[in-house]
Amino acid sequence: MSAWRSLQDRLARRARLVPGWCLLVLAWLMPVASAAQTPLAATSRQIVIPFENSRREPRVHWLSEGSAVLLTDDLVALGAQAITRDARISAFDRLHVPPVATLSYATVIRLGQMVGATRVVLGSFELNGDELTVRARVMRLDTGRLFPEIVERGRLADLFLVFARVARRLVPDGPVTIEQMEEGHPSLPAFEQYVKGEVAESPTARVSFLSQALRLAPAFHRARLSLWDVHTDQGEHEEALAVVRQVPEGHSLARRARFLGAVSMLNLNQYQQAYDAFAALNRASPDAALLNNLGVAQLRRTAGAPGGKATTWFAEAANADPQDPDLFFNLGYAAWIDRDMTAAAGALREVVRRNPADDEAHYVLGVALQASGATAEGAREKELARQLSSVYAEWEARQPGTNAGTGAGTGAVPRGLERVKTDLDATDAPRLEDVIVASGQRDQRELAAFHFASGRRLFEGERDAEAIAELRRTVYLAPYEADAHLLLARAYLRTGRVSDAIDALKISIWCDDTLAAHLSLAEAYLQNREPVKARAEAQVVAARDPGNAAARQLLDRILASP
Repeated sequence: MSAWRSLQDRLARRARLVPGWCLLVLAWLMPVASAAQTPLAATSRQIVIPFENSRREPRVHWLSEGSAVLLTDDLVALGAQAITRDARISAFDRLHVPPVATLSYATVIRLGQMVGATRVVLGSFELNGDELTVRARVMRLDTGRLFPEIVERGRLADLFLVFARVARRLVPDGPVTIEQMEEGHPSLPAFEQYVKGEVAESPTARVSFLSQALRLAPAFHRARLSLWDVHTDQGEHEEALAVVRQVPEGHSLARRARFLGAVSMLNLNQYQQAYDAFAALNRASPDAALLNNLGVAQLRRTAGAPGGKATTWFAEAANADPQDPDLFFNLGYAAWIDRDMTAAAGALREVVRRNPADDEAHYVLGVALQASGATAEGAREKELARQLSSVYAEWEARQPGTNAGTGAGTGAVPRGLERVKTDLDATDAPRLEDVIVASGQRDQRELAAFHFASGRRLFEGERDAEAIAELRRTVYLAPYEADAHLLLARAYLRTGRVSDAIDALKISIWCDDTLAAHLSLAEAYLQNREPVKARAEAQVVAARDPGNAAARQLLDRILASP
């Protein structure tokens, strides 16, 4: 039995999402917690939202983001499970909100849910002359309850001390002292330059700020990892490699620096060096990202290169982290390259179960199915991919060796689709959306129907977060259930996740081309400020049902929109 097939028995972890709008009400109606309670329990996960600059003081504008970075660092030092900046920024991106402090409670709640937090730290700061006042408050997401406000004051020059005192009051039993927390930070000017580099929009500005931070504090290697991100995004892989090589052995960031350096080697086509670096790190402490990238190195090397088959590494990676669809994609893609269509189709089905909107996975799955003789099923998968993206028609037009009847020739899928991991030791971190697999003792279709009925009830009760969780379970078990995708899209729309709604609606239309789905897609496009696409969808409905009042009203709204 192939390695990937054994993974299905491993998928039993359940995820919980808290109803956001109910918590918004509870936050105001429930009594505040007793001051004697500890705001941040050791077992809870918390996210720190950038603090508000109350007086809009320009010279400390950077401190809004800096407060979140600094307090998160201090909470981690105290043993709390604080969520990283990268996960927070990812959640901001998914919700299409700016990474600022002035957010509604509803948005804050949704952010917390997306990253698996149980508590959110909110706050503000105020600068009068050289006197800094910091206010912090904790919200519990399971109850919506707010803890009493914490207030600390001090000189701006004592910024680290002020926030260390805030952190100590949030986690009074932490294992380190305030003095030890302060020792873990660079100089204040270097920290300011670092934060400015993190929030700067242009790559040039980011490099300038981060380089200045390193000039002020050469041992502040965290800034080097951020510089690696900038250089890598710009395709400057030699510069990226040179930057992380300056992190010394024995430093707390050395393992991650070596990992990122190996990623740079991959990008520089230094496959043997990359393989050796990933292998050494994996021997020291195995990780799914390392196993995956070892597979990538082998996939890119010449056939027969020492180190084993890419599919073996990808299968080990997927076994190590069975919740990550990228690992299954690489396994299926590598199997397709090896012309093992049965294994490719099996792994790629696992991808679309976990992420029904993965257009690349649908397309490669379609090619593999057609090549193995499942022509009709393969055609459906490829059509779904085309619904999600226009790139696949271009692939078929320009790729050599494609069989016009099946699209399954050697050129049907281009090389270079393998997915490289850049996050190390992240297997245990909660995902933005965990996929739930039910017990194998129940029939899959019956269980899907159960979750769909539950999701509908929750949606009708405006308990959208719980509804989304149930509907995600439904589409995992029944990926082509059009009504589930449609209802999931409506829940996404109601919670402001417009891009997710558009993806779900495209899948719903592919599964079953209904007028209701076209109307909802038109509404989603309108909310996403795409009036041309919105009008096209509404016109589909009007053409099929000339008397449809909802379509006419939507067309009127589109024409009236700016």
